[in-house]
Amino acid sequence: MTFCLFLYYIEDMTTITCRIPEKLDAELEAVAEKRKVPKSTVVREAIASNLQEQKKQGRLSAYDVMKEACGIIKSGRRDLATHPKYMKGFGRD
Repeated sequence: MTFCLFLYYIEDMTTITCRIPEKLDAELEAVAEKRKVPKSTVVREAIASNLQEQKKQGRLSAYDVMKEACGIIKSGRRDLATHPKYMKGFGRD
């Protein structure tokens, strides 16, 4: 664990100031004490984890790209894309 903490300090660090509610500070303090690390370590890890999750969510699926267009054609037929009757000749000139 000491080695992991040391790795944080190999890189140059930027100092930021952040205001948080007292309740959140108390939770932060409790986690830091339990893990025997500084509060700044807990905050760094939380920020890194949150940013990683944001990157994952930033990857769009085909549905995400097209969801605004889904359902814009109102044919009244729910099986339009799967029923062979409606697919006959599809993709041919």
